[in-house]
Amino acid sequence: MHRNARVTRTIAPLAAVLLTVGLSGCHWFSKTSDVYLQSSESRPLEVPPDLDRPAADRAMALPATTEGSSSMASGATPAVQPIGFNVAADRDTVFVRVGEALAAVPGVSVASKAEILGTYDVDYMDSKFLVRVTRAGSGTWVSAVDPRGLPPTGEAARKLIATLKTALGGQ
Repeated sequence: MHRNARVTRTIAPLAAVLLTVGLSGCHWFSKTSDVYLQSSESRPLEVPPDLDRPAADRAMALPATTEGSSSMASGATPAVQPIGFNVAADRDTVFVRVGEALAAVPGVSVASKAEILGTYDVDYMDSKFLVRVTRAGSGTWVSAVDPRGLPPTGEAARKLIATLKTALGGQ
């Protein structure tokens, strides 16, 4: 019995020390930053710089066109030429000026506009199409496209773009 008492005397304090250290050690791993104390919904959102605006340059690119009569000889339909003009100013300024010019044209109804995409959805002479404003080199390209992104085939778009070209001093 003498041996059991000796083992108990050695193990009991060691177990008490381990239990105390084990239960009080949690504060060693606590997070002290205030960000971790907030709920995940109220933490600041970090957005990479290239993802703060959608990339509209590829979505609004002009379709490729071919010229020449060789495609006509093979029976293919001729390529439709883009309807538009250049303005020597930055895109945002031209977008605002196009909106003002559209408001001044009798018979034009602007259904909606999307400044980030650079488009006005217009209804003119019983035709619906987009007036698109995109950056082109050092200036801005103003053009008309149908809802599929192709140049419109009606006379209304040509007439409206010609009116806008005169109003904005396009080339």
